[in-house]
Amino acid sequence: MKRELRNRFVPYAMALCQILLQERVHPQTAVVQGTISASMAPVRYASVTFADQNAPSNSVSTFTDSTGQYRLSLILTSVVPASTLPSEFALAQNYPNPFSSSTVVSYELKAQSDIRVTIYDVLGRVVWRITPGAQPTGLHSVLWNGRNDSGQRVANGVYFYTVQAGDELRTRKMVMNAAGDGSMSPLQERVASTAVAYQEANLNVLEGKYTVRIENTVNTSPSIVARQIDNVSIQGDTTLDLAVTSLPVATLYLDSLYQYIRGFGGANILPWRPDMTPAQVQTAFGSGPGQLGFSILRLRVPYSGNVSDFSAQVPTAQLAQSLGAIVFASPWTPPPAMKSNNDIAGGTLLESSYGAYAAHLKAFADYMASNGVPLYAVSLQNEPDANVTYESCFWNASQFLNFTKIHAATIGTRVIMPEALGFNHGLSDPTLTDSLAAANVAIIGGHIYGGGLAPYPLAVSKGKEVWMTEHLVLDTSWTAALATGKEIHDCMNAGMNAYVWWYTVRFYGPILEDGTVSKRGYVMSQFARFVRPGFYRIKCDRTPHRNVFLSAYRDGSSSKTVIVALNTGTSAVQQGFSVPNGGMASFSSYRTSMTENCAEGADIAVTNGRFEATLEASSITTFISK
Repeated sequence: MKRELRNRFVPYAMALCQILLQERVHPQTAVVQGTISASMAPVRYASVTFADQNAPSNSVSTFTDSTGQYRLSLILTSVVPASTLPSEFALAQNYPNPFSSSTVVSYELKAQSDIRVTIYDVLGRVVWRITPGAQPTGLHSVLWNGRNDSGQRVANGVYFYTVQAGDELRTRKMVMNAAGDGSMSPLQERVASTAVAYQEANLNVLEGKYTVRIENTVNTSPSIVARQIDNVSIQGDTTLDLAVTSLPVATLYLDSLYQYIRGFGGANILPWRPDMTPAQVQTAFGSGPGQLGFSILRLRVPYSGNVSDFSAQVPTAQLAQSLGAIVFASPWTPPPAMKSNNDIAGGTLLESSYGAYAAHLKAFADYMASNGVPLYAVSLQNEPDANVTYESCFWNASQFLNFTKIHAATIGTRVIMPEALGFNHGLSDPTLTDSLAAANVAIIGGHIYGGGLAPYPLAVSKGKEVWMTEHLVLDTSWTAALATGKEIHDCMNAGMNAYVWWYTVRFYGPILEDGTVSKRGYVMSQFARFVRPGFYRIKCDRTPHRNVFLSAYRDGSSSKTVIVALNTGTSAVQQGFSVPNGGMASFSSYRTSMTENCAEGADIAVTNGRFEATLEASSITTFISK
């Protein structure tokens, strides 16, 4: 009981006596403790810092324990009139003295000085030293926790402390008595009772104003959004419970590889649209600032078979290929004479014309190769299930099966099928389940008009790549442009190897007719510029943010890692990333938003395999490892 009385009343008593004697009040210590929680759950191993708002360099930090609790000691500064300035360099007696765990050494400076505080034992050996550096005129303090420079608790006994200010030195004696009985003398009891009366009259002479920061460490669990609280008033021993917000953390698993990324691209369909200019090709297939980074070009196979129609496809394809793109071609119809209705629209391919049609596709592939543009693949038919009035042809599953089994291999290049309107798996399943037919097909392609954006396990199990080869949206608003990014995200997470937009140059496309990049184009570039052919999609944990969508990729040769993050919400959010065993020092970042176009941001440091980033509202951000 006596120890409790001393701890409670002596600080007030000393402060009161000093005021009554019109002496300067020296700082004292206060114990602050509490719990840090997020969503009512304790936050373990977080950093908690109290920084003096009057002297921000004076800060005390600790960590929460396994139950989310923290505890630290603060120096409370006295209320001293601003006009009262020290007239000399003075060193006060430490308080408390004797002390059991920690004590405060206070001193006054008459002018700015470089300060060194040293504590010696009775044999003159240095026990503890601190060098605050240059400090201004006024009252200052340091807290000694009774430990030496190695962090070990010192023994009971007599110690000497010195404060050196420039060329001046002051020395006093202190006593460490960890086993003191805490009793108070009659004088202390009288002063303490007087202090109680003043306290009950709401006389507060000691106070500290602090900025409190709560931050993650490597071991913080759950991770949190860093929080800063200003103007926290501490007037004595205090319990201060604080709440923070959990930080969603997405973990990347660098060795969990999913599909190979063949690339991203768009179509150049002649003669339905003017041919792309060389500048537009550079913009589409270049991978530098202001360019899209496309790596796939889609062409139309002319049904005429005329060399002049074939030759029109060459210039753009040559330039795109020189920039690193692969080229594939889709026919909208076989030559009319090979069809059941002898028309470019509708009808079916006559079974008696299967061989001739394969030769027609081969002739186009051979022509392109002879002109320096070997096609990566040729499709058998664009949208075989579309009932339209322009170039088209109906195919059913049996026709695809019979053609691929006997004739597809004669085309001489990789074959894509069926390119159905809504990625109808029913048109390709029979071919995939027939070993002879499946052997002649390299890529299962499809469009996602009205549906079909889903994984295709059968195709993957047969070793086939899955490509989304056409989609368009006429809406050119920012919301629709960002939705294209979400669509690419969904295609990648459905296991697709490639994403190909419709017209590369169009008012709703990635490049406008005047050659400028559209908002949709910049959104697409957030994938295409940085997730290059040769990358693999890797496992990335989902985030609890409702409007945040993440996908991650890793280069199979260089181990470069890329993260693409979409925030479709109306508010910015903090997102954490964990990349264990990645060895990355930092990530660069690029963002497209309503006001930014693949704008480069500041590098983000990786600490112990973790980093945090702000995902701005309605934006797409790409992070690239360095």
